[in-house]
Amino acid sequence: MIFVTRRTHFNAAHRLNNPSKSEEWNQETYGKCNYPNWHGHNYIIEVTVAGEPDQETGYVIDLGKLKKIIKERITDPCDHRNLNLDVPFLEGIIPTSENLVKVFYEQLKQDVEQSASKGSVLYSVKLFETERNVAEYCPYRWTK
Repeated sequence: MIFVTRRTHFNAAHRLNNPSKSEEWNQETYGKCNYPNWHGHNYIIEVTVAGEPDQETGYVIDLGKLKKIIKERITDPCDHRNLNLDVPFLEGIIPTSENLVKVFYEQLKQDVEQSASKGSVLYSVKLFETERNVAEYCPYRWTK
């Protein structure tokens, strides 16, 4: 199994707020991340595809194609946007890194797997909110 990863970045604002809870609960739970006038991050996203190289191309996935898919599905809709208000596929989602990384995975999966070599999978999506805060969604690591 070979793992191929593409890394890119985007900048976005958000507010962590659960509308079904009180303002006090939200402030206590989310602290600075609950400020009513939003805050922003310089996000880094890593998308990893796993599989065997195609016999003709030698690629698990053409990194140019992967770059284009990430741009179309994630960075174009999210870059310099308010994740709470401006991104239709995030509507109703509390934009924690944990929730974002899972939704980003779902946004990418079909296009990535159609563009990759036969039998390859979108293995994981990792999102760096800061240098020290990272969330990763990788359904292949879980056994239930």
